[in-house]
Amino acid sequence: MTNHEMINDEQLLFNSTEIELNNFNHPAWDEPIICRVEVDLPGWLSQLAGGNHWEVYGEDEAENCISFTLREKVAKTTPKLAEVTLYHNGYAVVDVEGKALFDGSLTSGTSDCAHLSYYHAESGEPITLN
Repeated sequence: MTNHEMINDEQLLFNSTEIELNNFNHPAWDEPIICRVEVDLPGWLSQLAGGNHWEVYGEDEAENCISFTLREKVAKTTPKLAEVTLYHNGYAVVDVEGKALFDGSLTSGTSDCAHLSYYHAESGEPITLN
């Protein structure tokens, strides 16, 4: 058997396995899941705004998002103010002193300060995705 024939046999085996998996019933895939995004807001804002220290001092929740107001922790008389809005779909907007610093998906791996976790909606058990 040549290398070419061996590769074709492996591909055939892989393809037949793939077909079997696609025909298999996966009842766990039909269960509702919850995606939870955890964000280190002061750490993330420090990354975006050049390493300053920030603290959360306000929070406002709407139907589709949560907005946090942060202020810079410095010895200045007037600290910088920031607003971070986290939408339930994973989108985020960050403004510091009225200037946009971030406008995009937080769930696309753009920040080390954000972590996604998945849970079964009914039992609350964690789900590990491979």
